[in-house]
Amino acid sequence: MFAIPLSDTLPAELRPLEPWHAEEFLAHIDRARENLDQFIAFASLTTDLDSARATLRRYADMTAADTGAIYGIWLDGTLVGGVMFPNFDVKHRNCEIGVWAEPAGEGLGLISAGVRQLIEHAVVERGMQRIEWHSSTANTRSRAVAQRVGMRLDGVLRSYYLHNGVRHDNEVWSLLAAEWLACDQRPTR
Repeated sequence: MFAIPLSDTLPAELRPLEPWHAEEFLAHIDRARENLDQFIAFASLTTDLDSARATLRRYADMTAADTGAIYGIWLDGTLVGGVMFPNFDVKHRNCEIGVWAEPAGEGLGLISAGVRQLIEHAVVERGMQRIEWHSSTANTRSRAVAQRVGMRLDGVLRSYYLHNGVRHDNEVWSLLAAEWLACDQRPTR
């Protein structure tokens, strides 16, 4: 297993989230549920240990198939958020990044640092040419992360998806490999 430090001043690291983390993942989702449930499908689906394990198993299967992945962000040994590739399309060299956090993981720059690590990996190590970000127009925190890492708004898909009985407009943000390679936000390893 690997662990990537995310801060010079905080004991925070990025690590793979795996099915054996199900109990810890469920406790984390329970702490974050109020914020996440309005926007993130796996939060609504992760309600007990079996469903937590199933969520993490689905991402483990995606990792094995090279079609997605999920990583946790630990702060001082406690899972406080995460970053993920909900879609990783090797053939077309496109991927999507998603994020989430509980209140203890917000406002510290850890989510943005985790996103930068995923972008760097996708572009430099895996040759991705386009990184996408999808979020509800109502999710202002998500939009702020996309903007912080240099993504551009491609457009809004009106009434695009149904979540918890509410139709959401979906913003699509993107960052191209050439833009990432030319920016000053790249993490040092």
